[in-house]
Amino acid sequence: MSQATSPRVAQTRLARLPDGFGVRIDPRVRKFAAGRVLIGGSPTRMLKLAPAAASMIDGDFLKVVDSQTAVVARRLLDSGVGNPRPAVLPSTSDVTVVIPTKNNEAGLRRLLEALHGHEVIVVDDGSDTPIKTPEKGKVRVLRHDVSRGPAAARNTGLRDASTEYVAFLDSDVVPRLGWLEAGLGHFSDPAVALVAPRIVALDPDNGALGRYEHARSSLDLGRRESAVIAGGPVSYVPSAALLVRRHALEACGGFDESMQVAEDVDLCWRLQTDGWRLRYEPIARVAHDHRTKFRNWITRKAFYGTGAAPLAERHPGSVPPMVMSIWTLLACLALATLTRIGVVGALLTQVVTLVRLRRMFAELDQPTRIAAVLTAQGFAGGLWQVASAVCRHYWPVTVVASLFSSKVRRAVLAFSVAEGIWDWIGHREDGGIDPIRYVFYKRLDDLAYGAGLWKGAIDARDPSALIPDIRN
Repeated sequence: MSQATSPRVAQTRLARLPDGFGVRIDPRVRKFAAGRVLIGGSPTRMLKLAPAAASMIDGDFLKVVDSQTAVVARRLLDSGVGNPRPAVLPSTSDVTVVIPTKNNEAGLRRLLEALHGHEVIVVDDGSDTPIKTPEKGKVRVLRHDVSRGPAAARNTGLRDASTEYVAFLDSDVVPRLGWLEAGLGHFSDPAVALVAPRIVALDPDNGALGRYEHARSSLDLGRRESAVIAGGPVSYVPSAALLVRRHALEACGGFDESMQVAEDVDLCWRLQTDGWRLRYEPIARVAHDHRTKFRNWITRKAFYGTGAAPLAERHPGSVPPMVMSIWTLLACLALATLTRIGVVGALLTQVVTLVRLRRMFAELDQPTRIAAVLTAQGFAGGLWQVASAVCRHYWPVTVVASLFSSKVRRAVLAFSVAEGIWDWIGHREDGGIDPIRYVFYKRLDDLAYGAGLWKGAIDARDPSALIPDIRN
């Protein structure tokens, strides 16, 4: 759990970016007023730069050369409109790899082969047959005589490590070439405490379910680099593969050992609360041996869903099924009626949104065009959230409502097909699963997660994880 922040930690995370550090404007960001106004990030925001600050950006790139450029670079990063481009990286010898494992000797052997030459601590979390220290390599084995869970195993390895950085790798992963170097560069920013690679499939062609997981694994957070921010497009990263600044993790108390699920999400959000920056780096890749046996797969999805309730208790308001304005919600619900008056109502609510946004951008060139684009994006995003929530978070309510209303049944059918196809388009891989089977597995995925979500809320006697965040 959280502990008092040490002076060393506070000083480190407030230190300025080093000379040579670069920031590149995200390609999705729109620039106006000769580059002095940037609109982008997630959630979308408008960033205004002074003329002197805007002049520091050469094309789409800013290089830190003094204290002034360091301040502007930090602002670009923290606003989400810029992505880091480190110039140097720490040595890989400054990293200890911690592997928590239980009854997975084959996976452990496979992983250790890929880590030859690295400092490694294996934490045997109560395996039926105790793990022996390998004869070759720089590997130490620590053991819990009784299983205490993966969070406790990681903390045991963390306490035994002495290097500046620690990499956590589960025993069912295999890192790809260059994974460590790609992540380490981010630590040249003294405010970064955690970096995560992209988790990809170890065997991407292992049957239909394997191909679905290759495209839509819960561990795979996509192709786009991002800051890790609660409520953002990448709101957490999984603990299957993490690279951390050791003293930052120690200062916040490490993983919460009382949590058997979502302890990685909790860790990310506690580090954020303490003022640290976190990064998702998809260039760094670690392959995961996905569950492809149906029973194991679907029970795991439900297990993930049970993590929402403890997160809602520890981080109030952090896991709403939907986050949108009241006007966007009204437009989506009106359209979902599939009636003429509903379509008219949806259009009227979007006109209200457009007018409000136009006032915000009145000082820019083409304020109507900017407001129209953002209104359309907001409505599309809201419609996707509603469709996802209907099929995933609120499906028990959806099923009951469908029994009593043919209109609800038609709307649910339209939502479930459209959301599934849209999701397939966004996640499809070359040679991957076809859209029909993808939508089938996506709906099962959502049913399992939603069942776990409701079970967790009922067990906790707390509906917080089911309450949407609707804003004015």
